[in-house]
Amino acid sequence: MNNPFEVIEARLSSIETLILDLKHKPKEFEPTEQSEQLLNVQEAAQFLNLKVPTIYSKVSKGELPVMKRSKRLYFSSTELMQYLKLGRKKSNTEIEQEAEAYLSNNRKGLK
Repeated sequence: MNNPFEVIEARLSSIETLILDLKHKPKEFEPTEQSEQLLNVQEAAQFLNLKVPTIYSKVSKGELPVMKRSKRLYFSSTELMQYLKLGRKKSNTEIEQEAEAYLSNNRKGLK
């Protein structure tokens, strides 16, 4: 039977070698998000899967993030993605977790 301390030492040595390899490995560029693009009205409508008149309506109501230069409207693809994410509905599990966290924080304050 193997000595458990020798097994642990061998595993730790292996982990140390892997960590050193990672530390000295050149970092590779991995884009986490798409690069920002400026979109015109037609491209924004396609991006959001809406009709062009709906885009103009949402812009006039101040619902969409927009940039205006002379008579042209420009939309940031990143900002439009954030706009879409703001409309995300939470799942029942997420709502329950938030409620439990809120209640636990308030119970601590009452004591």
